[in-house]
Amino acid sequence: MSSPGRKSSLVTPEASRASLRVAVVQQNAAPSLAGNVERIEASARRACRAGAEVILFPECATTGYTFEFGHLDSREMRRVLRSVGELAAGLGVHLLVGSPVSDGRRWFNGLVVFDRQGRLVHVYAKCQLTAYDRRWFAPGNALALFRLDDVPATALICHERRYPELVRIPVMAGARMIFHPNAGLDALAVSRAKRGGRDGIAVRAFENAVPYAFANTVGPQGDGKWSAGDSKIVGADGTLLRRADHRREGVVLATVDLTRATGTYAVQGREHPRFLAPFWRGILRATTRQAVASSRKFADWFAGG
Repeated sequence: MSSPGRKSSLVTPEASRASLRVAVVQQNAAPSLAGNVERIEASARRACRAGAEVILFPECATTGYTFEFGHLDSREMRRVLRSVGELAAGLGVHLLVGSPVSDGRRWFNGLVVFDRQGRLVHVYAKCQLTAYDRRWFAPGNALALFRLDDVPATALICHERRYPELVRIPVMAGARMIFHPNAGLDALAVSRAKRGGRDGIAVRAFENAVPYAFANTVGPQGDGKWSAGDSKIVGADGTLLRRADHRREGVVLATVDLTRATGTYAVQGREHPRFLAPFWRGILRATTRQAVASSRKFADWFAGG
């Protein structure tokens, strides 16, 4: 396992490569942890056959979002995540999987990032929680900053799309790709209102000038709740590259043009107006340090017995 959060693994102002083949998986949970690992493997293999280099799964893909998280066993959760890391190594692909994670005392709603060698390179914990989250999870205390090969990236989870600073600040710090796992859990009327891309994601890509990958659950979720689906990949100019529908599970894949991932507006925002520039520099230093510290504590838990 690598050491998540070392300075060498954090973002730099731009990626040196021109493109990235990104897949987002739109799928629901199985009734068991073992079943979810099987579903993750099947979808990852399908995406790899289509040429994916990076594969994003929905929020809590290892358990399902309506799981009874009070019954989670720490050792079992580590075994599940290690099997995902082994899958990443076997396929030679980056896997980003929504999953509960722990600091040894509390559970968090996380996104776990494995590289092509199956090494854990970053863990992000959702910091803006819903009322449902707060039944089970503690809030995270960091923003996401990590690298996929030489591509600097960030992430947010589900409800956090409503907090634009969770994207703008990492892009100011150098991130040039956004990954967003989601698990819709809405009344049917709310779910319908979100369909067809009416979710603000293209705006978030455009205003930061970086591509955006969004992986969601889809359809009925039990107890009268629904997920709008619409998993998608959006270009840095807000152009929709590929989108799933609101009915079926599946894999959506697109080649993302990183030459257009400039982060232009965020970069300009660091310097003007001038009176804010010193404050931004302090915020970005704190953001980088906290990303290191937060990811490391989850890595320590992951490495446990």
